[in-house]
Amino acid sequence: MALEHFKLGDEVFYTMIAVIVMPDHVHVLLTPRKCYALSRVMKGFKGVAAHKINALRGSVGHVWQDESYDRIVRNDKELRRFFRYMLNNPLKKGLCEYPWTYHGWYCNQAMNPLE
Repeated sequence: MALEHFKLGDEVFYTMIAVIVMPDHVHVLLTPRKCYALSRVMKGFKGVAAHKINALRGSVGHVWQDESYDRIVRNDKELRRFFRYMLNNPLKKGLCEYPWTYHGWYCNQAMNPLE
């Protein structure tokens, strides 16, 4: 459900390269649209999803880690490094055996930095 929410904002509020939803955090590679600040995009990105998750669970409170570790990706080498880190995150946590098939993973294939 959170993954679908994040995909809905693609090409509306941001251009998304990839996103991976983990049980308590999310990693995303995106470029905000010119009229949206990154802080606004992330608040909507995580806030709405957290509200929907809490409603589904019948709970209240934090869903995601509090801190946002946003970084500017300066070149293709960094982009590939961050992309690989994201892709391997569920594998390292024991959530899957093959990261490309992890249920919380989405990659805009037209923007895949490994191809």
